[in-house]
Amino acid sequence: SIRARMAEASRRSERERDYTSKHVGESADVEVSSRPREEAVASSKAPELPKQSANYETSGLLAKETNKLNGIVLKWNEPVDAKVPAQRWRLYVFKDGEALPEPYHVHRQSAYLLGRERKVADIPLDHPSCSSQHAVLQFRLTEKKEPDGVKRTRVRPYIMDLESTNGSYLNSEKIEARRYVELFAQDVLKFGYSSREFVLLHDKSAEDGAD
Repeated sequence: SIRARMAEASRRSERERDYTSKHVGESADVEVSSRPREEAVASSKAPELPKQSANYETSGLLAKETNKLNGIVLKWNEPVDAKVPAQRWRLYVFKDGEALPEPYHVHRQSAYLLGRERKVADIPLDHPSCSSQHAVLQFRLTEKKEPDGVKRTRVRPYIMDLESTNGSYLNSEKIEARRYVELFAQDVLKFGYSSREFVLLHDKSAEDGAD
């Protein structure tokens, strides 16, 4: 009958409203519950690192830049105890047993670089077996117990091989690279395979003997 059909339609409409209301509510619940997850994801991100203060220490590259001479990076830095000697040291050069006319006066500065690179070398070494920066003669203010047992602070000469290809020799003995070795009057230095001998003397060597 018509009444029965209208009653059935009314019941069907109520069921549809209930269904729609139920699912809309579930959808709203899902959306609300998603907000805490977004906040959790945001809070799980790595915290911002504190800003670092400026670092004004010298970098390796800057150290190289400040240790240049004529555009060439030097292979050594002078030590803090470097000092110009008061004593008049000289380096005499002998070739085939004959002394060359003019010695090197090595008392006017605290260090003398020996090598083939003439742009930086104070004392040129022209033999092909010598390195561009072969060795350094360095004067240092050091304290040392002397033969009489007394400690004295003096400016003393030292030689250091700068990791040369063919080495440096003190009184015919090869010296260790990158290590200062003290020198004394009448010591003989040779570099690489060169036959030239460099003899260290000072203005009072004749009076003091081997001192």
